[in-house]
Amino acid sequence: MNVVSHFSADQATALMSESAGATDWWRGAVIYQIYPRSFQDSNDDGIGDLRGITRRLPYIASLGVDAIWLSPFFKSPMLDFGYDVSDYTAVDPMFGTMADFDAMIAEAHRLGLKVMIDQVISHSSDQHSWFKESRASKDNPKSDWYVWADAKPDGSPPNNWLSIFGGSAWEWDTSRCQYFLHNFLRSQPDLNFHTMDVQDALLETVRFWLKRGVDGFRLDTINFYMHDQQLRDNPALAIERRNDSTAPAVNPYNYQDHLYDKNQPENLAFLKRFRALLDEYGAAAVGEVGDSQYGLEIVSQYTSGNDKVQMCYAFDFLSPEPITAERVAKVVSDFEISAPTGWSCWAFSNHDVVRHASRWADQVADRDGFLKMVATVIMTLRGSVCLYQGEELGLTEANIAYEDLQDPYGIQFWPTFKGRDGCRTPMVWSHNDINGGFSAAKPWLPVPQEHIDNAANTQDGSDGSLLEHYRSFLHFRRKHTALIKGSIKFVGSDDGVLVFERSHNGETLLVAINMTDAPKQMTAPHRLEVLSEGTRKAKLQGSVLKLDGYGSLIARLK
Repeated sequence: MNVVSHFSADQATALMSESAGATDWWRGAVIYQIYPRSFQDSNDDGIGDLRGITRRLPYIASLGVDAIWLSPFFKSPMLDFGYDVSDYTAVDPMFGTMADFDAMIAEAHRLGLKVMIDQVISHSSDQHSWFKESRASKDNPKSDWYVWADAKPDGSPPNNWLSIFGGSAWEWDTSRCQYFLHNFLRSQPDLNFHTMDVQDALLETVRFWLKRGVDGFRLDTINFYMHDQQLRDNPALAIERRNDSTAPAVNPYNYQDHLYDKNQPENLAFLKRFRALLDEYGAAAVGEVGDSQYGLEIVSQYTSGNDKVQMCYAFDFLSPEPITAERVAKVVSDFEISAPTGWSCWAFSNHDVVRHASRWADQVADRDGFLKMVATVIMTLRGSVCLYQGEELGLTEANIAYEDLQDPYGIQFWPTFKGRDGCRTPMVWSHNDINGGFSAAKPWLPVPQEHIDNAANTQDGSDGSLLEHYRSFLHFRRKHTALIKGSIKFVGSDDGVLVFERSHNGETLLVAINMTDAPKQMTAPHRLEVLSEGTRKAKLQGSVLKLDGYGSLIARLK
């Protein structure tokens, strides 16, 4: 079953034509994240694949986004579902062939979509040939390609660093009689970026994909590349600061102040090398900054100066903390102050966190109005945008039974924390097809009935649906460069109403969003020409702006 797109390939190509050759195409771009295992299964084995993605590209183009980002499809033992790479230049047979990848990228480009892929280079799989050679001895050519260290005199690990997945970040290896570092699973040894040969080899894998036509990269755990060469212990984190909003409190990882196992200043030099390679091809990168304490500070460092990565995202809006007008204004303003030449990429959901339709809206009475409101927020802020597959349908976090869990993180911390499987369930295309149209076989994760009820075909072409709100607003956004590349100035965030101006090339737009469910009114700061009244009632009566609950208005300053 194919979802009607209301949007032809010719229209998509025309919309992209102006920015196709621009070196700053990424600035203000809307990027649609695809989790390949869960997007579309083309061969009925229960797992999504590259041919399935190609089949659904017209749907993505119909949204009006600028690019797609593919989570890993590289050859891997799949212990962390592709984030443990055993060959950086090969497609895992689970997802298809290199020919399937080439066909997918050709079709994406035909539809006017840029293609970004995940680069997981802070660590590899322990099945990678590099690690197999490195662990063989202390004096082989790749002996220093990973982070090795001797035990303390009592045989314990070199320091107190902890793994995000639980336990020590050090694993004893009987071949070398040394410990190796792993910030994640023990099967994901950390590469040693202090070795220049490692940097060179990784950059060559990046060049491999650039030559195949890739337009950019999402850089997994970008702030984990470098470690402290002195291997100093991390200090304890003050008790009042231990509540990491992006990870379960039961994880002892959150008891440390991670001064030495990540966020090292030497990383900036490597990012400059990475950027120089991107510039050869007009490509771009968005980095994932995994740090709840120093996130925006690191985003500022990594994106400022036009010589490192173009954009990064932190976890400020990926946490359970409620989203309010005051909080949005503070987070964005703090970034603008700390990184006047930097660029952020905002996201409300992704493959690592509870979907925001549950995280923020579980207790909201007017859920539809709330989700349309937060969509309007993210698509009007200064910065680029990452949308996660299914958020345009309002998909909630799935409740996965323990026997169906796949995520090693969730299995480790069950039952206090149920892991990341709930946000990774298959995309739902049709309410009247088995498994929501994802696969005729049993999917690798179950498809909840409540997702099938919100399948794409139930919302496609339906006035007032969340899907159509995303489509209409993204196409409205394309017509106003101020919303894409413009500066931002906050006018107010009082009483739950977020008000700011976006300005570019002589055009200034006023954006007013009522982030509460109660009617609000305010005095308009300027004479205005209303361009959009959103999906809820918004009226400009003289100089008085009236907004219904979750209402929004965008107007041009006269």
